[in-house]
Amino acid sequence: METQERIAQWENMTQADPENAMGWFSLGSAYKDAGRPEDAVKALETCIERDETYSRAYQMLGQVLIHLGRREDAGRVLTQGYTTAAQRGDEMPRKAMGKLLETLGKPVPEVADAAPKVELGPNQIIDRRTGQPGNRMPDPPMRGKLGRYIHDHFSQETWREWIGMGTKVINELRLDFSNPDHQDVYEQHMLEWLGISREEVDAYVPEDAGATGR
Repeated sequence: METQERIAQWENMTQADPENAMGWFSLGSAYKDAGRPEDAVKALETCIERDETYSRAYQMLGQVLIHLGRREDAGRVLTQGYTTAAQRGDEMPRKAMGKLLETLGKPVPEVADAAPKVELGPNQIIDRRTGQPGNRMPDPPMRGKLGRYIHDHFSQETWREWIGMGTKVINELRLDFSNPDHQDVYEQHMLEWLGISREEVDAYVPEDAGATGR
């Protein structure tokens, strides 16, 4: 999908649904790719206003601010983002923001892991996106390692929320699942909304992988 086409589609989505943090993040990413850093900053700042826990928005915003020479602003954003990512357990963006802070000569915050002290029921899980207990999905929502990763890290409630958001993505971008490129677009936005990266998924080894063969 061409960058200008992506921009037009995400501009339409954010106008239609201005509270959609993922839409603002995707728009900021498209502006960044199009060489429009000032517009990217505005979109990413709006994303964070809509969802203060959006770790990847802090990371990308920090990168764009560094590109613009706004090093102090970048340091402030990355410090807040690092703390947010650490509290949520978002390991990849936390590490990336830590390296950016070191590049800026800024201290990396010392943040204790905020693992919730709760007793889970037999069918509950600590949801990676919310940090709160939720009901475990009975089965992986799709085949392969990605389905297993989602099953082991996200609750049934969060997955249902994504289904609603994913429907908006399909309709807004007019995705056709018979087209492999459109399948990739859908998956990328799902990963962004969940706050995970393909690298995390690829590196994941379930504790019972040997027993299940998955």
